[in-house]
Amino acid sequence: MGSGLFLSALLLCLSAASLWTVRAEDPYLFFTWKVTYGTISPLGVPQQGILINGEFPGPNINSTTNNNVVVNIFNHLDEPFLIHWSGIQHRKNCWQDGLPGTTCPIPAGTNFTYHFQVKDQIGSFFYYPSTAMHRAAGGFGGLRINSRLLIPVPYADPEDDYTVLIGDWYTKSHTALKQLLDSGRTLARPDGILINGKNAKGDGSDEPLFTMKPEKTYKYRICNVGLRTSLNFRIQNHPMKLVEMEGSHVVQNDYQSLDVHVGQCFSVLVTANQEPRDYYMVASTRFMKTIHMSKAIIRYTNGKGPASSDLPEAPMGWAWSLNQFRTFRWNLTASAARPNPQGSFRYGSINITRTIKLVNSFGNVDGKLRYAINGVSHVETETPLKLAEYFKVPEKVFKYDTITDEGLPEGSTTITVAPNVLNATYRNFVEIIFENHEKRLQSWHLNGYSFFAVAIEPGKWSPEKRTNYNLLDAVSRHTIQVFPKSWAAILLTFDNCGMWNLRSELTENRYLGQQLYVSVLSPALSLRDEYNIPDRTLLCGVVKGMPLPKPYTI
Repeated sequence: MGSGLFLSALLLCLSAASLWTVRAEDPYLFFTWKVTYGTISPLGVPQQGILINGEFPGPNINSTTNNNVVVNIFNHLDEPFLIHWSGIQHRKNCWQDGLPGTTCPIPAGTNFTYHFQVKDQIGSFFYYPSTAMHRAAGGFGGLRINSRLLIPVPYADPEDDYTVLIGDWYTKSHTALKQLLDSGRTLARPDGILINGKNAKGDGSDEPLFTMKPEKTYKYRICNVGLRTSLNFRIQNHPMKLVEMEGSHVVQNDYQSLDVHVGQCFSVLVTANQEPRDYYMVASTRFMKTIHMSKAIIRYTNGKGPASSDLPEAPMGWAWSLNQFRTFRWNLTASAARPNPQGSFRYGSINITRTIKLVNSFGNVDGKLRYAINGVSHVETETPLKLAEYFKVPEKVFKYDTITDEGLPEGSTTITVAPNVLNATYRNFVEIIFENHEKRLQSWHLNGYSFFAVAIEPGKWSPEKRTNYNLLDAVSRHTIQVFPKSWAAILLTFDNCGMWNLRSELTENRYLGQQLYVSVLSPALSLRDEYNIPDRTLLCGVVKGMPLPKPYTI
């Protein structure tokens, strides 16, 4: 072969290899978001809302397993702002978590680009603002991760796929609610409930939120994006087949209604097999003396009549909700992305290396209300905890292990206000017990992980209670409720390096200190275990202006 021909062939091979490399990389989805204030009136009262590209709620992100999601956020508010991607695991990449403990807020008038991969995940999730009380003004939206085409899903493709964001709502501004909490008072009961930012009037003037064709089946992704209130969701005359919960396919049971606690997401299938007309979907408050309700219309495309005013009733009592939790089971036969490969299918046979009991409490500190975990009420720091750790100056910002693993001593009422950081050993299989001594339901969320929700029971936990754990098919999820005077147990492997937030999903409790961060470091300090700090990461606090540490290598 002549040298010219050889060179041409070589260039062709290199070009083909380069093309293959580009195609082999997982697809990218690009979004540009402008975050602004705008006037909204979801309960008929004009108020200042937080809009994304002029929308309330914000735009839906529709992705597929392993997609790279790039979101460039321009902050046009008058104060710093962050977006948190609830339930997205950010494997080895807590830099993209969008929480004050990991990321500097985006200053007013500037922008920041998130880049994360929805690695080995499927399911229904949502995003929301994590700074101040911004979540009370909007800025939230749905985030769905579809299965790849080659991965079979345990149900037929639905005719369409709808996101349903339900949540409590206040007509006071987010600044007024923040001032209320900062002054030492608690939030009052909400003023109402919203479904996708609206509440149907029921006077015949309402446009349908969704439409369905007769005899077709639709997927509804239902997430409670509210501040503090558990909600019951139901659809007139239509049973719901539960198929997915917070990233896991589940055993498919039919439900007339579902309790959706704050921070939780369910996916259901609904078939349009009733008389062709309008029907109401309903979300109403649970465990409150005063019941608030919101409605939205589902319209059959060949419908010939308005929705009936005879609404399906909500269940009563928290025992009903506990019994419903016990019916949820992981679908072990479904093929899907699994974020917990080490624990999948055999988590019940792994030896527990650490038990952490967390007890929630509240009290006054200097005359102001604070919420705590094991007697410590977390306070946000000017320097994000992860940045202080990465730059090797944690002693300037926080101390590790401000709480013990034993919970709260009996009768203790002391609350200490400090950054609350738990030091965890990489790849340890742990048991976390949430014990709720209060008369109010709790909802807990852990970032960066899915855990096995193995038990919820009344009373106090003791080691003997492990005999009641579901060690076969507990659902792998990221949020769990704890009923009044009850406890809940979860199991997981700390195999995702980073600084991860464990918090009360009740926004008032979280804002006033009922959260902590779990530091998971690999002894190897290797790129195999955790990514380096991304380029153009915002730096603030004591690390601003400091030279970057030596990067991790393989």
